[in-house]
Amino acid sequence: MVGDRASFTTFGLYAFQNSENDYQLISANCIRTFATLFECFSRCELMTPEKMNSFSAMDALTKANRLINEKSPYLLQHAYNPVDWYAWDEEAFRRAKELNRLIFLSIGYSTCHWCHVMERESFENEEVAKALNDNFISIKVDREERPDVDKVYMTFVQMTNGNGGWPLSVFLTPDCLPVFGGTYFPPHDMYGRIGLLSLLKILAEKWQKQGDMIKKQGEELLKLIVAASKTKRSTLPELKIVLNTCFEHYQGAFDEENKGFGGAPKFPRPVDLDFLLCCYGVMEETEKKNFALRSVGETLQSLLRGGIHDHIGKGFHRYSVDAGWKVPHFEKMLYDQGQLMTTFSNYSIITGELKEGIRDIAEYVHNNLTHELGGFYTAEDADSFPSKNSKEKVEGAFYVWEAKELDSILDRSDVRGALGCQVSEIFKDYFDVKPLGNVPVNLVASKVMPQDQHEELSKKNVLRIGSYSGEIASKYDIAKSALEDLVERCKRILYKARQERPRPHLDRKIVTAFNGLMISGLARGFVALGEKELANRAVKAVNFVKEHLYCAEGNGLIRCVYVNEKGEIVHKSVKTKGFADDYAFFIQGLLDLYESVFDESLLEFAKQLQVTFDELFWDSASDCGYYNSESSSTVIVRVKEVALVKGFSRLLSEQDNAEPMANSVAASNLLRLGTILDKKNYLKRAKNILAGYAEHIGEIPFALPKMVTALLKLTEPFNQIIVVGSSEDTRVLEMIQVINSFFIPNSCLLLVGKSNSFLLKENSHLETLVSSVTVPTVFICNDMGCCAPITNVVRLKEVLSTL
Repeated sequence: MVGDRASFTTFGLYAFQNSENDYQLISANCIRTFATLFECFSRCELMTPEKMNSFSAMDALTKANRLINEKSPYLLQHAYNPVDWYAWDEEAFRRAKELNRLIFLSIGYSTCHWCHVMERESFENEEVAKALNDNFISIKVDREERPDVDKVYMTFVQMTNGNGGWPLSVFLTPDCLPVFGGTYFPPHDMYGRIGLLSLLKILAEKWQKQGDMIKKQGEELLKLIVAASKTKRSTLPELKIVLNTCFEHYQGAFDEENKGFGGAPKFPRPVDLDFLLCCYGVMEETEKKNFALRSVGETLQSLLRGGIHDHIGKGFHRYSVDAGWKVPHFEKMLYDQGQLMTTFSNYSIITGELKEGIRDIAEYVHNNLTHELGGFYTAEDADSFPSKNSKEKVEGAFYVWEAKELDSILDRSDVRGALGCQVSEIFKDYFDVKPLGNVPVNLVASKVMPQDQHEELSKKNVLRIGSYSGEIASKYDIAKSALEDLVERCKRILYKARQERPRPHLDRKIVTAFNGLMISGLARGFVALGEKELANRAVKAVNFVKEHLYCAEGNGLIRCVYVNEKGEIVHKSVKTKGFADDYAFFIQGLLDLYESVFDESLLEFAKQLQVTFDELFWDSASDCGYYNSESSSTVIVRVKEVALVKGFSRLLSEQDNAEPMANSVAASNLLRLGTILDKKNYLKRAKNILAGYAEHIGEIPFALPKMVTALLKLTEPFNQIIVVGSSEDTRVLEMIQVINSFFIPNSCLLLVGKSNSFLLKENSHLETLVSSVTVPTVFICNDMGCCAPITNVVRLKEVLSTL
């Protein structure tokens, strides 16, 4: 991630802090309390590298450490570090207690740019390795493999610093109580910020001299965090007030010039866009409806035109380092592709526009992130080798171009063809390519991290559409259609040329939660486009999860599997059980796919998983939400009091960010399942989740847009659109096509006939409807009853337009 400089005011230390502009739910009083607890650290003197003891070099780079036995791509990247790494396991905790050492916990993921930077600068540095090996027990965690561990300690860092990100660097007592943390640390003191070597020396000395005091502080911190995480049911706020608060926020935050919300670094934030589309679908006030649709459409259009979009290989990068979507942070995440595909699809259903965004993501994921058996890989890295002979990876090397390079590729006679003009010149003009590069000088200059002193993006161009096609066509006196053909032809040529470059690292971990989000995207894409192949890919992914990420004997999900160099699916020796987001996101995917292909076995599987989810994760004490992990989680085992850490492990999830909150998605799932299967207990549980977050919804609803969407569905009439008939009947298919042309967020769609044994068994109301008609019929029902049966598409359109 790109580092934003922020001060550790609680500690008197400085470090680069990574931020997703997340809305924090931490009070100022809480932060002031942390500052008081850590006052002793604020008196630490900065240590220069010269003050550190010198020692001979260690010949450890060629020797593998114990991470070589792991399956995680991220942990394997560190298997040849001279640092004596442990995985998050009993061996590490036992060793910390035996030696009475602080634990240095480093959390990241394999495609994280700044994780690579810290590895290159510090973890491959023998001086740093010696300081860690002599004084600490060092533990590496893949945040995508163990989100429970990540969330616990990210909460600590965010509460003590007000910011967070990866790499996450946290120091713990041998009992795993956090005592100090940050994100990226340079190896040496620089620009007024403390370096990792100085920090290690300070903390090692503090631990030796004041270990008991530090333990006590850790215990006090834990109590404060747990107190902040306590949840209780409150009265749900009035929906109208919540929506008005949200709208005022989004209207104020909307960037009219560049589109999107907020400033740099700027994230697409599909949860915000989806919320606005949902509001458009249910609100009656014209001005707000217009803003909701306009802000989403203009943002999606800017994403497609900007540098955050990979115009050559398709798909979207994680975020933009500037406010104008010009220069991205180049990693590509599956969870972004899946959510954006859903957003593009819903927008396209409403307007009929931007279908190219749906196809773009589908093609990228199919070509680059799909295992042959149907599961989806996690991410592609931001960094890669600039050439086959390069020894060091560079951020964005695979994606950027020099102007003269484009000239050499595109100005060949076979490329110019019949146009008889300078193809390269037109292409460069269209994509805002400059001879000296198009990365703003202030962005290059602001990159003051050591590895960016070489100005990696200097003289490089990130392709972005600078002018509309009509303007360029007029400038070069060619037809608009000819220009568009030229651009597409050039993109195909550049795609082939780019394939000769060393590709970025692909994280071949297949994570259940992220697959769930991609299944939803494909399902909604099928609804928007009617292209059966998208639904087929989603079905194949579901089958992959059933086969490789599901334990039938316990009805439980597994967090992830790995793919080795031979393409074979492999598991850890002890499988990591699924977490709350695995259940919530995958159940959502099953429900979205059911409403696309109407295979009731998807509903049956969803119900089965929901039962397991409820049994293993529901907070029975507060009765208002799900924990992040099962009661058997090692995070709970690690810190003494089970009840405390259960609350602790849920705290950070209390907002919808780059990934939605599991409880937000779960609330909507329960509403849908409860309505489809006529399960009142599911509807009650959904209401309890919302009641547990009522205070947050009332105070800062824009931090919980997915949760507010669930509140909207609960408060407004939630419609069952029930089609009675056979999926092989052309009249039924025509009715479904009409229904799919409407975007009705507060509804669920069912296809039911006499052969649907599961649905008819679960919901007796459906059996009554099926037996009451002899021709294809649509019923639209809610808590107030059902409308008159609809048997023709003209009447169906009329009724749907009123919902």
